[in-house]
Order: sequence, then structure tokens, then C-alpha cells
Amino acid sequence: MWLAGGVADEDRLDAAATRRVLRRTAGLLAPYRRQTALAVLTIVGYVLTQLAGPFLVRIAIDHGVVTRREPVLWAAVGAYGVVAMANYAFARRQIVAVGSLGEGFLRDLRVRLFAHLQRLGLTYHDRHPSGVIVSRLTSDVDSMQELVQLGLLMLVSNVLLVALALVLLTVASPLLALSCFACAPILVWSSRRFKRASNDAYLAVRDRIGAMLGRLSESLNGVRVIQAYAREPVEIERFGRANDELYHAHLRALRAQSWYLPTVEGCGVATTAIAVGFGGWLVLHDRATVGTVAFFVLTLNQLFEPIQQLSQLFNVAQSAGAALHKLYDLLDTAPEVAERPGAVDLPERGELVVDAVGFAYGQGAPVLADVTLRIAPGERLALVGPTGAGKSTLAKLLARLYDPTAGVVSFGGVDLRRATLASIRDRVVLTPQEGFLFAGTLRDNVRLGRPGATDAEVEAALARLGILDRVARLEHGLDTEVRERGSRLSAGEKQLVSLARTALVDPPVLILDEATSSLDPGTEVEVEAALERLSEGRTVIVIAHRLSSAARADRVAVVDGGRLVEVGTHAELVERDGRYAELFRAWLAGVGAAYGGA
Repeated sequence: MWLAGGVADEDRLDAAATRRVLRRTAGLLAPYRRQTALAVLTIVGYVLTQLAGPFLVRIAIDHGVVTRREPVLWAAVGAYGVVAMANYAFARRQIVAVGSLGEGFLRDLRVRLFAHLQRLGLTYHDRHPSGVIVSRLTSDVDSMQELVQLGLLMLVSNVLLVALALVLLTVASPLLALSCFACAPILVWSSRRFKRASNDAYLAVRDRIGAMLGRLSESLNGVRVIQAYAREPVEIERFGRANDELYHAHLRALRAQSWYLPTVEGCGVATTAIAVGFGGWLVLHDRATVGTVAFFVLTLNQLFEPIQQLSQLFNVAQSAGAALHKLYDLLDTAPEVAERPGAVDLPERGELVVDAVGFAYGQGAPVLADVTLRIAPGERLALVGPTGAGKSTLAKLLARLYDPTAGVVSFGGVDLRRATLASIRDRVVLTPQEGFLFAGTLRDNVRLGRPGATDAEVEAALARLGILDRVARLEHGLDTEVRERGSRLSAGEKQLVSLARTALVDPPVLILDEATSSLDPGTEVEVEAALERLSEGRTVIVIAHRLSSAARADRVAVVDGGRLVEVGTHAELVERDGRYAELFRAWLAGVGAAYGGA
């Protein structure tokens, strides 16, 4: 059956997992003690005034109508009016109290999750699709929105109402109460069956939502490729399949409650009939009063309405519990690149040393093995090698975006794993091949390198690269809105802004994933000039896609198959006629063919 096998075992919420989620949530609610206490008091007030109505009806009938004591009747009616107004006031107040408590909890949870995602290393983001990560902060958090707005209020108040109603019914007439509980075994059995079925169903819905968001994110990010190869029908079909899976998951969840809700309603009707029939018999035999029977009928109506609501809320609570379970798993994921206790700042300048370093992604095969390299202050080093050789991974280890699985990377004699993250980001900056800009102004994007920088410092960074005049010629200068991903700017302009961001940090070590390899020749000249100015007086490591960049470096390190196979100057390596010479000849042949073809 689908419900039994549609969800991975580790994602099912058994009783122990449910208790852990509840304990964890209670701990996170600790800062809201006053709000929680206020919410509980208003709920208790609402429940007491709700149950007081049938009790006053009983007094009015038994001690006013039956005994023909008009003052008692009018007193009961007056008290009923006061209770009704108090019930209205408590009903309004509890909505505000519980709603603000729940929304505050969700607000803080979103910030906590986002902050944790920012701290998680690149390895985590490499392993998890962006659509799944986005679904954690959107659909999983939103699945709790209905619960915290009204569901949580109904859940707590209805549980309390049912418990107090059962107590009052038992006190009013134990014999009549016992007969009214005849349907209880049916309710218990159907509730347990429904819990098992809906648990898997709603976890499956969460999984299908994540899969559909992943498909949507991938399609939107690759829309240019899709349109270039006329793959729109294929992508529409693939999205349609993911959407159909979500549709069928929702239908299966609905089927789980299609038999349960009528069962609860049927038990309510049957119990009311028992109360009227058996209660009337007790009245005829002087074993109960008319007011007591009326009290039972009115209270049972209030009892089964909450049970019906609770049965519907069980789905919401189950969905929210499954979402919380996944969110807590995310929060429990330890950052793989974390600052250790007692971390120290790196020195201002120093030698960058790679000592017998190895690295593997997760449990996969090693990407780097036994790499040893020393980079002197002020040296310009080019990292070259075929695609997939490990150049970019080595560069990320140098910037401590990953930690090596073997060996040590150090700066100025300090192991990067023992250094503060802030000092690493100040000393070593990696500039990617494509400049990534965030929605906002040019000024905001340059200041991203050092948030506390003044406007004058931002302009000085641009002037240092010789691009301040170019930026000033834009319609709004530094206040130009770049839009999402910098879509308003050309690739070259985005790269220049990215370089200005690095210039503002002014790091002693600069790692470049060759910033001009994807630019047109005209823009390339301008970016190359800015790069030369940026490189002055600092250690530079270049991931060289074009071997003309390697020829200009002080030394060249050749990475092949995850190992460092050659190190030396361009001239030395060409004369040695090894792996670098082979790569250089292939590159020259490609350049010659390109120009010959032109």
C-alpha cells in the first residue's frame, strides 16, 4: 500500500520522535513565558465561560422553571448574559494572545534557520538541492502558519474543553455519563487508525512539495538553456509529473480523513440520542432532572464539535510536526567549517602553506591527495590543470571554504582551523569567475566586502581599480539599482563591482578563479587592468583557464588527478617537457585554431 511505503522510515514521526519534537518546541518557547501564561489564562477563561452556559440552563430549568421560582429564573438568565459577554471577550483575547505567541515563534524560527544556513559550509549546500533548502524555509515553515494562527488555539482550548466537559458530565450524573460513553471505544479505535494513516500521508505531501520546488528552481535557473534548445515541452511535462505526484499525495491524505470525519459525526449523533432517550427514562423514574438532561444535551453538543475540530486539526498538527521534525534536523546539522573555541586571529601577512593535504566530498573518492605547496608573501602563483583535476577545490581549501580531510593549510604558521573566521575572511579572499551581485545599489554591493565602510572608502576602492569614472557615468552612479543577480549590468560590469568589493577588503591574499575567461575581448581588457591594480602588493593565486595568465605568474603549480604533479616557472616547466608543456601546447594549438578560423 502506498501509505506504508511512500515515505522513508527515518522521516516517519513515531511516538518517540513526536515527544522529542514537543520537548524541543517547549524549550524554544521558553523566552515567551509571559505570553504563554497570558494565552493559557485567556484559554482557561474561555473554556470556563463556554461550559458555564449549559450549567446555568440546568439551574434555570430545575430551580426556576420546574419549581416556578421566577427570581431564580431571571437570575440565571442574567448570569447567562454576563457569561456570554465574558465568553465573547475571552474569545477575542485568546485569538490575539495565541496568534501573537505563534507568529513570534515562527518569526524567530525563520531567522534562526536562515542564520544557521548561512553558517553551514559549502559541502552541505553541494549535497542538498537548492529547491529542498528553500522548501525548509518556505513550505515547511508555512505549514505551521495555519496551526499557529488558529489551529494552536483550537487545539489547546478544545482539549481543555473536552476534558472539563467529561468531568462535569460525570459529576452531574455518573449513570447517564456512563451510557453516553458507549461510543468512546469507536472514537479511540478510529482515531488511532487515522493517526497511523495520516502520519505517512502528510510526510509524503511534504516530500512531494520539496521535489516540486526543486524542479521549479532548476527550471527557472536554467530557463535560458531550456529556451535555447526548445526544451519547453519536456520541462513542462517533467513539472507536470511532479505536480501530479503532489496532487495524488494530497488526495491520499484526503482519503485518510474521508472515513474518519463521518465516524466522529455519527458518534456525536448517537451519543446525543442516548442522552435524550436514556436521560428521559431516568427523568420518568425520578433518577435525574429535566435540567440535567438539558445540561447533557447542550454539553455533548459542545463536546463533539471540539472532537470534530480536533480530528481536522490532527492533520494540521501532523503536518506541522513533520515540518518541525525536518527543521530541527536542519538546526542540528553541525557546520563543517566552524570556528573552534579559543580561535586566534591570523597575522597580517605570512606564508601560505599546504602540507600533505587531502580532501574528499562526503564519503566519496578523494579529490585531492598528498598536496604540499608553499606560497611566499607577494608571490603570484597560477594553478593549472585539466577540468576536474582539483584546482578549484584546492583554492577553496586555501580560503577555508572547506576543511581538508587530511593534512594542514596554514597562514603565517597558524592552522586555518585554529583561526577566527573573521580574520580568515580579512586575510584571504576568493573572487569567483562570475561576479555575483545582490538586489540593491552598486554602493550596497561594493560595501558587502566591508559593511562598515564609508561612502568615501567605497569610492576610493573603485578609484584604486580605475573604474570610478565608469561607474559615475551610469544614470544614478553608485546609487544605480542592479536588480536581482545584477541583471541590469553586463557581465563585465558585474565582475568590476565584484573586484571593487575585494579591493574594499584589501586582503593580503587574493584567490582568483580567472575573472576574464567568460568576457568579450573589449571588456576583458578593462577587467584585466583592474585585476593588475588589485594584485599589486599582495599574494595572488590564479586558477588559470587561459595559460597566458600562467605564463605571467611567478610560478605555476600543475594539478592533475587530485595531485600536485609539477611546480616551477613557466619557462622551467615548458623546458621540462612534462604535463604543463603538454597542456601549454594544446592551449596554443586551440588559440591558433580559433584565430585561424576567424
